[in-house]
Amino acid sequence: MTSAPATPATASPQGSTAPPARRGTTAILAIILVGYFMVILDNSIVITGLPHIQDELEMSATALAWVQDAYLLTFGGLLLLGARAGDNLGRRRMFVVGLALFTLASVAVGLAPTGTWLVAARAVQGVGAAVLAPSTLALLTASFPEGPERTRATAAYGAVAGIGGSVGLVVGGLLADLASWRVGFLVNLPIGVVMLVGGLKMLPETVRTPGRFDVAGALLATLGPTALVYGFVRAGEAGWTDAAALAAIGIGVGLLVALIVVERRAAQPVMPLRLFADRERVGAYLARLLFIGAMMSFFLFTSQYLQDERGFTALAAGFAYFPMTAVNFAVALAVPRLQRRTSGAVLLVTGLVLAVAGMSWLGTIETDTSYLIGIAAPMTLIGAGQGLAFGPLTASGIVRVGTSQAGAASGVVNSVHQLGGALGLSLVLALTSTYATAMLAGAVLLLGALVAAVLLVLPSAGGTRR
Repeated sequence: MTSAPATPATASPQGSTAPPARRGTTAILAIILVGYFMVILDNSIVITGLPHIQDELEMSATALAWVQDAYLLTFGGLLLLGARAGDNLGRRRMFVVGLALFTLASVAVGLAPTGTWLVAARAVQGVGAAVLAPSTLALLTASFPEGPERTRATAAYGAVAGIGGSVGLVVGGLLADLASWRVGFLVNLPIGVVMLVGGLKMLPETVRTPGRFDVAGALLATLGPTALVYGFVRAGEAGWTDAAALAAIGIGVGLLVALIVVERRAAQPVMPLRLFADRERVGAYLARLLFIGAMMSFFLFTSQYLQDERGFTALAAGFAYFPMTAVNFAVALAVPRLQRRTSGAVLLVTGLVLAVAGMSWLGTIETDTSYLIGIAAPMTLIGAGQGLAFGPLTASGIVRVGTSQAGAASGVVNSVHQLGGALGLSLVLALTSTYATAMLAGAVLLLGALVAAVLLVLPSAGGTRR
């Protein structure tokens, strides 16, 4: 049984504006995609600049890891509350609020005088992203009715998710070498101002749903993964028998169990458990969690390998990802056309197979490995896999979700995306000691994503075109 298709927002007593059709769906989609691109870009733009950050701010290796984890954890953990805020207060309003907070925090990151300031500003930036990101997908779901229009829109959204990470690495390396790593964050100020003006003018407001904020659920969704990440990071330093590491992991698991209990009893949960009643959505969430964990590890470790082992500059390391980025972009653009010939689930499985092959190939990497044969070639497979997988993953994550649940569903999709990155990265860091073993660990995560897609997404999609 499927829910009613999402329809464009209409005027409401709470101050909703004209339907999206009157505003121009192309402009609406452009604003949504640019907003989401900013969020995804700042996931990776810092990676190629980390050596510069470490030298300039005199940060330890452990503190440096929190530059990324602070952003991912607040982003992923508070996404569910951000999604609920969009439902209750209006998604355009939350888009504007999230974008403003994200932009101001980006400036604070760019001006950070110390490592502590930087980590704190990254955490605030994650809070802004947690409000902004679910609003983008919820606005997309509400603005484009289910069918060809939404297929094209979600394919573009998925392409942004896949390409944004790769582009961030190139841009981060370029700026770190030619100017400063700080420029990558300060540039968000003029972009954010333009987006704020465009959002206020063009985006339609959605119907507001009165309700309560599930603060307890949001805190548990943030603190649980944070405890797990801390436990994994500490285990990597002190060993898996370390009492503090094991205690942190145990607390993290307990908090996540408590999250399920709280959400089952909450009158208006930030993470409605009914979203997990659909087999295809569950498969998409699990596959996305594992996929992003593998990809975040891939980006970090290959960047360090190229700079530390091969002597690449940050700029050269960024450009080393160009084969992957180019293929990713080309394949992602072809996804809407391919979906007219086969199902998104088939494209998802095909993409994951290619990604597993590419990551396994990188598992043979050595200090003197040929760049063209041993690095660029497997990167193209991973890029093709990303391009094929992200659009269908996004579509399956919001399949059969009506407008009233769009915010919660988009919150789960984006929360899984960010928390998967933090959890996967910290776990791979804890379990591996070389670049090659890190790539093999990433391949195992991707294999898990492939199993989830084959067992859960593919049967539920029924092999039909969507």
